[in-house]
Amino acid sequence: MSVVGIVLAAGKGTRMRSDLPKVLHRIAGRSLVEWSVGAALDAGVDRCVVVVGHGRDEVCKALTERFGDRVGFAVQEQQLGTGHAVKCGLDAVDADRVLVLYGDCPLIPSSTLASLLAQQGSVGLVTGNLREPTGYGRILRNPEGRVIGIREQKDCSAEERAITEVNPGIYAFDTAFLRDAIARLATDNAQGELYLTDVVEMADDVVDVLGDMTFLQGVNDRWQLADAAKVMRLRLNEGWARAGVGIVDPFSTFIDADCAIEPDCTIESNVHLRGRCTVGAGAVIDVGCVLEDVRVEAGAHLLPYTVAKESRIGPRATVGPFSHLRPATDLGPDSKVGNFCETKKTIVGEGSKVNHLAYVGDGVLGKHVNVGAGVIFCNYDGVQKHTTVLKDGVFVGSDSQIVAPVTVGEGAYIASGSTITKDVPADALAIARTRGQTNKAGFASKLRARFGASKKAGK
Repeated sequence: MSVVGIVLAAGKGTRMRSDLPKVLHRIAGRSLVEWSVGAALDAGVDRCVVVVGHGRDEVCKALTERFGDRVGFAVQEQQLGTGHAVKCGLDAVDADRVLVLYGDCPLIPSSTLASLLAQQGSVGLVTGNLREPTGYGRILRNPEGRVIGIREQKDCSAEERAITEVNPGIYAFDTAFLRDAIARLATDNAQGELYLTDVVEMADDVVDVLGDMTFLQGVNDRWQLADAAKVMRLRLNEGWARAGVGIVDPFSTFIDADCAIEPDCTIESNVHLRGRCTVGAGAVIDVGCVLEDVRVEAGAHLLPYTVAKESRIGPRATVGPFSHLRPATDLGPDSKVGNFCETKKTIVGEGSKVNHLAYVGDGVLGKHVNVGAGVIFCNYDGVQKHTTVLKDGVFVGSDSQIVAPVTVGEGAYIASGSTITKDVPADALAIARTRGQTNKAGFASKLRARFGASKKAGK
């Protein structure tokens, strides 16, 4: 039996006080309507038809990017009620059954939708209980307990307003029955609209599933958005913790839904993992780190308040504290970017170190390179960016500036306080202070030998 979901997402959402369509506001890295569509697809519908109106181009673009051809669209030019919205969606449906839900309900469990779809009947609906039901349609039952109707609040009598069993707006219909019932809807109600809820009274075989209203309430303003985000955050964090991830404080940890984390990681408090971060086994992400689309490999350690975006942090690499990895940073195994450093579009090879207070942009660092304190890669000439290449084993002394494009040969040594504007041959000592740059061929190895002898004598 084929099933199509109709997701109602045409409203403007004026209470959000935003130019962004309400259903595109995000929690845990996904828009509200993406959560609703995803829940329907996870529950077993074959595809979803999303009824769009306000901001339709943006909504269609976002959903197509995530779900591809598993979503289609129907346009509701005027918002004339829920019955009218479903009628618009039905024109794009060719299936035996229809699941109807709202696009502003991000917390709907797919298990609740699956339970509803498992019921038999012309009409199935989810109900819930609220101590304060204001704003919701009330569920009407006959003396035998069968659902016989739904009364919208504005049309309720005083007795009906006292009912605490409510309608969260989630239905399953036999498609043929729904087409016929929609055609018979009228606007003789307090709002002059076509109510989908009136369809329930037309069926003799209504079935219902009890849901938890904690997860079934819609988002209508910024406070409800924040409240839903809190619930989702705890749901995701619980899932990661039960899968073996060390979540130190689930109430202050923010992990977007598209992230992937391996067991035996440690995520400290006030960490934000945004977008599509991946974290390898045994990695530690310390207090206050903010990562977006970052790949953290096994055993890496991010010290407090590291900020990184669109970068890779290799196995056992160390970053921070207070470091900033800008896009296209790639740190090799056992490398280090120390405190108060900034990198951008730079490869740092295995075992190499950018220790502290340095800016390394548009760089290619080989293996076991040492970049001292206060070093600056001068990569921008005001028009275009240029690359600095440091071959394996290069040592750059503190407070040096490298004016790209420059290549420093393998094993070369740059004296502290130098401004390097020319290439440095392998194994050379480069000194470029007030009198200009001098390259002393073969001197780097002699200098290392002298320093080594001094160290040994000191011991």
